[in-house]
Amino acid sequence: MRIQVRARNRAYDFEAADGEKILFAGLRAGVDLPYECATGTCGTCKAKCLDGPVTDLWPEAPGKKNLKTAEGEFLMCQCAAAGNVSAEAAKFVYAMDPGTCLPRAVSGRVAAVRRLTHDVAAVDVDLDEAIDFDAGQYMALETPGVKGMRGYSMVNFARGTRRLEFVIKKKPGGGFSEWLFGGERAGSALSLFGPLGKATFYPNLAKNLLCIAGGSGIAGMMAIVDRACQESYFNQYKGHVFFGVRTARDAFYLDELAAFQARFPQALAVTIALSDEDVPADLAAGYPGLAFDRGFVHEVAKRRMAGNYGNIRAYLAGPPPAVDASIRFLLLEAKLTAENIRYDKFS
Repeated sequence: MRIQVRARNRAYDFEAADGEKILFAGLRAGVDLPYECATGTCGTCKAKCLDGPVTDLWPEAPGKKNLKTAEGEFLMCQCAAAGNVSAEAAKFVYAMDPGTCLPRAVSGRVAAVRRLTHDVAAVDVDLDEAIDFDAGQYMALETPGVKGMRGYSMVNFARGTRRLEFVIKKKPGGGFSEWLFGGERAGSALSLFGPLGKATFYPNLAKNLLCIAGGSGIAGMMAIVDRACQESYFNQYKGHVFFGVRTARDAFYLDELAAFQARFPQALAVTIALSDEDVPADLAAGYPGLAFDRGFVHEVAKRRMAGNYGNIRAYLAGPPPAVDASIRFLLLEAKLTAENIRYDKFS
Protein backbone atom coordinates (compact mmCIF):
# COMPACT_ATOMS: atom_id res chain seq x y z
CA MET A 1 0.00 0.00 0.00
CA ARG A 2 1.08 3.55 -0.74
CA ILE A 3 1.04 5.91 2.25
CA GLN A 4 1.29 9.67 2.07
CA VAL A 5 1.75 11.69 5.25
CA ARG A 6 1.36 15.44 4.90
CA ALA A 7 3.32 17.26 7.59
CA ARG A 8 3.49 20.98 8.36
CA ASN A 9 6.63 21.38 6.26
CA ARG A 10 6.16 18.86 3.43
CA ALA A 11 4.62 15.54 2.40
CA TYR A 12 6.27 12.11 2.51
CA ASP A 13 5.37 9.01 0.51
CA PHE A 14 6.35 5.46 1.46
CA GLU A 15 5.19 1.88 1.07
CA ALA A 16 3.55 -0.20 3.80
CA ALA A 17 3.25 -3.98 3.82
CA ASP A 18 -0.07 -5.68 4.41
CA GLY A 19 -0.94 -5.34 8.10
CA GLU A 20 2.09 -3.15 8.85
CA LYS A 21 1.53 -0.25 11.23
CA ILE A 22 1.76 3.08 9.44
CA LEU A 23 4.28 4.50 11.93
CA PHE A 24 6.52 1.48 11.57
CA ALA A 25 6.36 1.61 7.77
CA GLY A 26 7.38 5.27 7.77
CA LEU A 27 10.24 4.78 10.23
CA ARG A 28 11.46 1.76 8.29
CA ALA A 29 11.55 3.96 5.18
CA GLY A 30 13.67 6.58 6.96
CA VAL A 31 10.86 9.08 7.57
CA ASP A 32 11.10 10.44 11.12
CA LEU A 33 7.38 10.47 11.87
CA PRO A 34 6.39 11.84 15.30
CA TYR A 35 6.30 9.31 18.15
CA GLU A 36 7.50 8.78 21.69
CA CYS A 37 6.37 5.41 23.07
CA ALA A 38 5.46 3.83 19.67
CA THR A 39 3.28 1.36 21.59
CA GLY A 40 -0.12 3.05 21.83
CA THR A 41 0.28 4.74 25.20
CA CYS A 42 1.29 8.39 24.74
CA GLY A 43 -0.71 9.56 21.69
CA THR A 44 2.19 11.52 20.18
CA CYS A 45 1.89 9.76 16.81
CA LYS A 46 -1.70 10.81 16.18
CA ALA A 47 -2.63 11.77 12.63
CA LYS A 48 -5.80 12.58 10.70
CA CYS A 49 -6.94 10.32 7.90
CA LEU A 50 -7.69 12.36 4.79
CA ASP A 51 -8.41 9.51 2.42
CA GLY A 52 -8.30 5.72 2.30
CA PRO A 53 -9.12 2.82 4.65
CA VAL A 54 -7.34 2.49 8.01
CA THR A 55 -7.63 -0.57 10.28
CA ASP A 56 -7.23 -0.13 14.04
CA LEU A 57 -5.19 -3.07 15.35
CA TRP A 58 -5.66 -2.20 19.05
CA PRO A 59 -8.89 -0.29 19.67
CA GLU A 60 -8.27 -0.31 23.44
CA ALA A 61 -4.87 1.44 23.22
CA PRO A 62 -4.55 3.91 26.14
CA GLY A 63 -3.24 6.66 23.85
CA LYS A 64 -6.60 6.87 22.06
CA LYS A 65 -8.37 8.60 24.96
CA ASN A 66 -7.82 12.12 23.58
CA LEU A 67 -8.37 11.34 19.91
CA LYS A 68 -11.20 12.89 17.91
CA THR A 69 -12.03 9.67 16.11
CA ALA A 70 -15.18 11.18 14.58
CA GLU A 71 -12.89 13.61 12.76
CA GLY A 72 -10.65 10.83 11.45
CA GLU A 73 -7.87 11.00 14.04
CA PHE A 74 -5.95 7.78 14.64
CA LEU A 75 -2.69 6.52 16.15
CA MET A 76 -0.13 5.73 13.48
CA CYS A 77 1.55 3.25 15.85
CA GLN A 78 -1.62 1.16 16.15
CA CYS A 79 -3.24 1.43 12.73
CA ALA A 80 -2.49 -0.26 9.43
CA ALA A 81 -3.57 0.76 5.95
CA ALA A 82 -6.12 -1.46 4.21
CA GLY A 83 -5.40 0.33 0.93
CA ASN A 84 -3.67 3.49 -0.22
CA VAL A 85 -3.93 6.11 2.53
CA SER A 86 -3.39 9.85 2.77
CA ALA A 87 -2.97 11.27 6.28
CA GLU A 88 -2.03 14.54 7.94
CA ALA A 89 0.37 15.01 10.87
CA ALA A 90 0.17 18.37 12.63
CA LYS A 91 3.93 18.55 13.17
CA PHE A 92 7.11 19.14 11.22
CA VAL A 93 8.55 15.90 9.84
CA TYR A 94 12.03 15.34 8.45
CA ALA A 95 14.02 12.53 6.89
CA MET A 96 16.27 10.63 9.28
CA ASP A 97 19.93 11.63 9.34
CA PRO A 98 22.38 9.64 7.20
CA GLY A 99 23.87 6.79 9.19
CA THR A 100 20.84 6.39 11.44
CA CYS A 101 20.09 2.81 12.49
CA LEU A 102 16.81 2.33 10.63
CA PRO A 103 14.08 0.56 12.63
CA ARG A 104 12.66 -2.69 11.30
CA ALA A 105 10.68 -5.69 12.40
CA VAL A 106 12.64 -8.68 13.68
CA SER A 107 11.71 -11.88 15.45
CA GLY A 108 13.43 -13.60 18.34
CA ARG A 109 13.09 -15.80 21.38
CA VAL A 110 13.59 -15.38 25.09
CA ALA A 111 17.00 -16.91 25.82
CA ALA A 112 17.05 -16.44 29.59
CA VAL A 113 15.25 -14.67 32.43
CA ARG A 114 17.26 -13.80 35.54
CA ARG A 115 15.69 -12.31 38.64
CA LEU A 116 17.55 -9.17 39.73
CA THR A 117 15.18 -8.34 42.61
CA HIS A 118 11.82 -9.58 43.83
CA ASP A 119 10.05 -7.64 41.03
CA VAL A 120 12.73 -6.91 38.41
CA ALA A 121 14.20 -9.33 35.89
CA ALA A 122 16.94 -9.22 33.28
CA VAL A 123 15.73 -10.75 30.03
CA ASP A 124 18.09 -11.93 27.29
CA VAL A 125 16.57 -12.16 23.82
CA ASP A 126 18.19 -13.95 20.89
CA LEU A 127 17.26 -12.47 17.51
CA ASP A 128 16.83 -14.37 14.27
CA GLU A 129 19.03 -11.80 12.55
CA ALA A 130 21.61 -9.24 13.64
CA ILE A 131 20.71 -5.57 14.14
CA ASP A 132 22.50 -2.30 14.82
CA PHE A 133 21.33 0.17 17.45
CA ASP A 134 22.62 3.22 19.31
CA ALA A 135 23.28 3.41 23.03
CA GLY A 136 20.15 4.63 24.79
CA GLN A 137 17.64 3.22 22.31
CA TYR A 138 14.80 0.77 22.91
CA MET A 139 12.77 -1.90 21.15
CA ALA A 140 9.02 -2.47 21.06
CA LEU A 141 8.29 -6.06 22.12
CA GLU A 142 5.23 -8.24 21.67
CA THR A 143 4.46 -11.84 22.47
CA PRO A 144 1.54 -13.91 21.15
CA GLY A 145 -1.46 -13.76 23.43
CA VAL A 146 -0.68 -10.35 24.96
CA LYS A 147 -2.35 -7.44 23.18
CA GLY A 148 -0.14 -4.50 22.26
CA MET A 149 3.60 -3.91 22.24
CA ARG A 150 5.75 -2.63 25.12
CA GLY A 151 8.91 -0.52 24.93
CA TYR A 152 12.08 -1.65 26.75
CA SER A 153 15.57 -0.16 26.54
CA MET A 154 18.61 -2.27 25.75
CA VAL A 155 21.07 -2.70 28.62
CA ASN A 156 23.91 -3.87 26.41
CA PHE A 157 25.56 -2.03 23.54
CA ALA A 158 26.97 -3.79 20.49
CA ARG A 159 26.85 -3.32 16.74
CA GLY A 160 25.65 -6.16 14.57
CA THR A 161 24.38 -8.12 17.57
CA ARG A 162 21.92 -10.97 17.73
CA ARG A 163 21.44 -10.76 21.51
CA LEU A 164 19.68 -7.99 23.40
CA GLU A 165 19.37 -7.59 27.16
CA PHE A 166 16.41 -5.83 28.76
CA VAL A 167 15.32 -4.95 32.29
CA ILE A 168 11.64 -5.57 32.99
CA LYS A 169 9.82 -4.62 36.17
CA LYS A 170 6.71 -6.47 37.23
CA LYS A 171 3.76 -4.10 37.19
CA PRO A 172 0.32 -5.07 38.50
CA GLY A 173 -2.01 -5.21 35.53
CA GLY A 174 0.87 -4.93 33.06
CA GLY A 175 0.11 -7.51 30.40
CA PHE A 176 3.65 -8.18 29.22
CA SER A 177 5.33 -8.14 32.64
CA GLU A 178 2.67 -10.36 34.19
CA TRP A 179 3.14 -12.78 31.28
CA LEU A 180 6.91 -12.73 31.80
CA PHE A 181 6.75 -13.30 35.56
CA GLY A 182 3.89 -15.79 35.28
CA GLY A 183 5.86 -18.86 34.25
CA GLU A 184 8.92 -20.31 32.55
CA ARG A 185 9.42 -18.15 29.44
CA ALA A 186 12.76 -19.32 28.03
CA GLY A 187 12.23 -20.25 24.40
CA SER A 188 9.09 -18.13 24.01
CA ALA A 189 8.70 -16.34 20.69
CA LEU A 190 8.80 -12.55 20.51
CA SER A 191 8.11 -9.98 17.80
CA LEU A 192 10.24 -6.84 18.02
CA PHE A 193 10.43 -3.52 16.21
CA GLY A 194 13.28 -1.07 16.47
CA PRO A 195 15.63 0.40 17.35
CA LEU A 196 13.57 3.36 18.59
CA GLY A 197 14.18 6.46 20.65
CA LYS A 198 16.26 9.60 20.44
CA ALA A 199 17.91 9.72 23.86
CA THR A 200 21.08 8.45 22.23
CA PHE A 201 24.77 8.86 23.02
CA TYR A 202 27.53 9.11 20.44
CA PRO A 203 31.27 9.26 21.27
CA ASN A 204 31.70 12.47 19.25
CA LEU A 205 29.39 14.33 21.64
CA ALA A 206 32.32 16.04 23.42
CA LYS A 207 30.32 16.81 26.56
CA ASN A 208 30.29 15.60 30.13
CA LEU A 209 27.50 13.09 30.82
CA LEU A 210 24.78 13.21 33.45
CA CYS A 211 22.54 10.14 33.72
CA ILE A 212 19.55 10.16 36.08
CA ALA A 213 17.53 6.95 36.24
CA GLY A 214 14.82 5.54 38.47
CA GLY A 215 14.25 1.80 38.80
CA SER A 216 14.24 -0.10 35.51
CA GLY A 217 15.08 3.17 33.74
CA ILE A 218 18.71 2.33 34.46
CA ALA A 219 18.65 0.01 31.42
CA GLY A 220 19.33 2.63 28.76
CA MET A 221 21.87 4.36 31.01
CA MET A 222 23.82 1.11 31.27
CA ALA A 223 24.09 1.03 27.48
CA ILE A 224 25.24 4.67 27.38
CA VAL A 225 27.91 4.10 30.04
CA ASP A 226 28.89 0.82 28.39
CA ARG A 227 29.53 2.51 25.06
CA ALA A 228 31.33 5.42 26.72
CA CYS A 229 33.63 2.96 28.48
CA GLN A 230 34.22 0.98 25.29
CA GLU A 231 35.29 4.21 23.56
CA SER A 232 37.43 5.38 26.56
CA TYR A 233 35.22 8.47 26.57
CA PHE A 234 35.95 9.15 30.23
CA ASN A 235 39.62 9.71 29.48
CA GLN A 236 38.54 13.19 28.35
CA TYR A 237 35.11 13.85 29.84
CA LYS A 238 33.34 13.42 33.17
CA GLY A 239 30.44 11.11 33.85
CA HIS A 240 27.85 11.37 36.63
CA VAL A 241 25.36 8.52 37.10
CA PHE A 242 22.48 8.69 39.60
CA PHE A 243 20.42 5.53 40.08
CA GLY A 244 17.35 5.71 42.29
CA VAL A 245 15.53 2.82 43.99
CA ARG A 246 13.26 2.60 47.00
CA THR A 247 15.37 0.45 49.32
CA ALA A 248 18.55 -1.62 49.30
CA ARG A 249 16.35 -4.63 48.52
CA ASP A 250 15.37 -2.97 45.23
CA ALA A 251 18.92 -2.23 44.06
CA PHE A 252 20.47 -4.15 41.18
CA TYR A 253 23.38 -3.85 38.71
CA LEU A 254 25.58 -2.57 41.53
CA ASP A 255 28.38 -4.96 40.56
CA GLU A 256 28.21 -3.80 36.94
CA LEU A 257 28.11 -0.11 37.89
CA ALA A 258 31.03 -0.59 40.26
CA ALA A 259 33.02 -2.25 37.46
CA PHE A 260 32.37 0.71 35.14
CA GLN A 261 33.41 3.16 37.85
CA ALA A 262 36.58 1.21 38.63
CA ARG A 263 37.75 1.58 35.03
CA PHE A 264 37.64 5.39 35.25
CA PRO A 265 37.76 6.19 38.99
CA GLN A 266 38.78 9.82 38.54
CA ALA A 267 36.20 10.69 35.90
CA LEU A 268 33.11 8.53 36.48
CA ALA A 269 31.02 8.98 39.61
CA VAL A 270 28.09 6.67 40.40
CA THR A 271 25.57 7.48 43.15
CA ILE A 272 22.80 5.18 44.37
CA ALA A 273 19.82 7.03 45.86
CA LEU A 274 17.48 5.26 48.31
CA SER A 275 14.15 7.04 48.63
CA ASP A 276 12.50 5.02 51.40
CA GLU A 277 15.26 4.17 53.87
CA ASP A 278 18.61 5.29 55.19
CA VAL A 279 21.63 3.74 53.49
CA PRO A 280 22.59 0.48 55.24
CA ALA A 281 26.20 0.57 56.42
CA ASP A 282 26.97 -2.87 54.99
CA LEU A 283 25.70 -1.84 51.54
CA ALA A 284 27.99 1.20 51.37
CA ALA A 285 30.91 -0.82 52.74
CA GLY A 286 30.40 -3.49 50.10
CA TYR A 287 30.80 -1.00 47.25
CA PRO A 288 33.52 1.48 48.23
CA GLY A 289 33.74 2.91 44.71
CA LEU A 290 30.06 3.89 44.65
CA ALA A 291 28.41 6.74 46.54
CA PHE A 292 25.12 6.29 48.40
CA ASP A 293 22.58 8.87 49.53
CA ARG A 294 19.06 9.12 50.94
CA GLY A 295 16.31 10.78 48.89
CA PHE A 296 14.50 10.70 45.59
CA VAL A 297 16.94 10.35 42.73
CA HIS A 298 16.23 13.81 41.27
CA GLU A 299 16.71 15.39 44.70
CA VAL A 300 20.03 13.62 45.22
CA ALA A 301 21.21 14.55 41.74
CA LYS A 302 20.22 18.18 42.25
CA ARG A 303 22.05 18.35 45.58
CA ARG A 304 25.24 16.66 44.45
CA MET A 305 25.46 18.32 41.02
CA ALA A 306 24.99 21.90 42.29
CA GLY A 307 27.34 24.23 40.44
CA ASN A 308 28.71 21.43 38.25
CA TYR A 309 26.79 21.76 35.00
CA GLY A 310 29.47 23.01 32.65
CA ASN A 311 29.48 21.48 29.15
CA ILE A 312 27.03 18.75 30.09
CA ARG A 313 24.32 16.64 28.47
CA ALA A 314 21.71 14.95 30.63
CA TYR A 315 19.96 11.64 29.95
CA LEU A 316 16.83 10.78 31.94
CA ALA A 317 14.77 7.63 32.35
CA GLY A 318 12.33 6.13 34.81
CA PRO A 319 8.86 6.77 36.22
CA PRO A 320 7.21 9.88 34.70
CA PRO A 321 7.19 11.84 38.02
CA ALA A 322 10.95 11.35 38.42
CA VAL A 323 11.64 12.33 34.81
CA ASP A 324 9.39 15.41 35.04
CA ALA A 325 11.01 16.53 38.29
CA SER A 326 14.48 16.11 36.78
CA ILE A 327 13.52 18.12 33.71
CA ARG A 328 12.27 20.96 35.90
CA PHE A 329 15.44 21.39 37.90
CA LEU A 330 17.70 20.91 34.87
CA LEU A 331 15.85 23.66 32.99
CA LEU A 332 15.19 26.09 35.84
CA GLU A 333 18.20 25.67 38.10
CA ALA A 334 20.92 23.99 36.07
CA LYS A 335 19.98 26.20 33.09
CA LEU A 336 20.50 23.41 30.58
CA THR A 337 18.97 23.94 27.16
CA ALA A 338 16.30 21.54 25.93
CA GLU A 339 18.82 20.24 23.39
CA ASN A 340 20.97 18.97 26.25
CA ILE A 341 18.20 17.11 28.09
CA ARG A 342 17.40 13.77 26.46
CA TYR A 343 14.72 11.30 27.48
CA ASP A 344 12.15 8.91 26.03
CA LYS A 345 8.61 8.58 27.38
CA PHE A 346 7.18 5.12 27.77
CA SER A 347 3.93 6.21 29.45
